[in-house]
Amino acid sequence: MQLRNLAVALLVAAPAALAQRACGTSISASQIKLAEADFQANKVSVSAAKAFAPIEVYFHVIQGGSTLALGNVPDSQIQAQIDVLNEDYSASGRTFVLKNITRTTNSNWFKSVGPSTSLQTTMKNTLRVGGAATLNIYSVGFQSGSGSGLLGYATFPSSYKSAPKDDGVVILYSSLPGGSTTNYNFGQTATHEVGHWAGLYHTFQGGCSGTGDSVSDTPPEASAASGCPTGRDTCSGGGVDPIHNYMDYSYDSCMTEFTAGQITRMNSQLATYRSI
Repeated sequence: MQLRNLAVALLVAAPAALAQRACGTSISASQIKLAEADFQANKVSVSAAKAFAPIEVYFHVIQGGSTLALGNVPDSQIQAQIDVLNEDYSASGRTFVLKNITRTTNSNWFKSVGPSTSLQTTMKNTLRVGGAATLNIYSVGFQSGSGSGLLGYATFPSSYKSAPKDDGVVILYSSLPGGSTTNYNFGQTATHEVGHWAGLYHTFQGGCSGTGDSVSDTPPEASAASGCPTGRDTCSGGGVDPIHNYMDYSYDSCMTEFTAGQITRMNSQLATYRSI
């Protein structure tokens, strides 16, 4: 049974609405050039038939108080998120196992953590566990500062060596399955951000020109999709936009797939930079 169709019996905070998915994961064209050159020079190819070790997940709940509206998500919702990751990544052969949940009450972290801020650095330096192969997920509120309005952000595998403590995924607490963020509460925010953690770019990376997302079987896309615009085609040639791809910006209900090329890339990135 599809997890996104299951009813999640939770008391949730007042519904929130976002005009469009907002991911804080970004990388410049010059950074991509360097990252891809390094990847090609050190690339570990992976057999499609290879059995992979499970990816261990440490989930860090950052809460502003004791209520769900302040980020105090229950264990059941966190396990539902792990179940969604396992479903969405099933075609890749990758599995996820929840090893531990930590809970930290820190109103400042909950409200104001964002990409490249001193707050997020302090949070990660305090809480992160494990090595390159360990997935640390942090749930926060994204209410103010550079993170305001985000659904999540993540680091890429190639950046682990230079900044190991910064490694991981940060997501909006109400984007978990059964959460209160309308259109983005089936758990695909974590799927999207873990895609970055596994080495994937946005499907609209680079627009209609250049190497795009460095995957040959994702059609070029001029800009991020919003909602579920079936038949959208923003770049001539190559096919309609990949709006159902987990690495686009569509509604959770619209996201259903990784391509074979993305799976090949992520498995090679994980082997090359995370030794998984």
